[in-house]
Amino acid sequence: MVSRQGGTTVLVPQEQRTRKRQPLYRVLLHNDPVNTRDYVVATLQEVVPQLSEQDAVAVMLAAHNTGVGLVIVCDQEPAEFYSEQLKSKGLTSTIEPET
Repeated sequence: MVSRQGGTTVLVPQEQRTRKRQPLYRVLLHNDPVNTRDYVVATLQEVVPQLSEQDAVAVMLAAHNTGVGLVIVCDQEPAEFYSEQLKSKGLTSTIEPET
């Protein structure tokens, strides 16, 4: 901001407004010995539409091979929604803060 005082120009710094970013959350898919791989892939794509088939297969395989697969990282509210939707379709899912 510019302020003029007696013919002199004085620059007055404006307050810096910084928004604190909300923490991101990881949506995790846990290994599922009950449902078929095709069902898990289709369900992942249905619940999280931005996942391509290739991404959904990679998540399913990670969960199958290591016990847990990372579905998506996002804000808390959508993370809770995705996790609940996966649970409602018979899959095991949790969320955790991204570190």
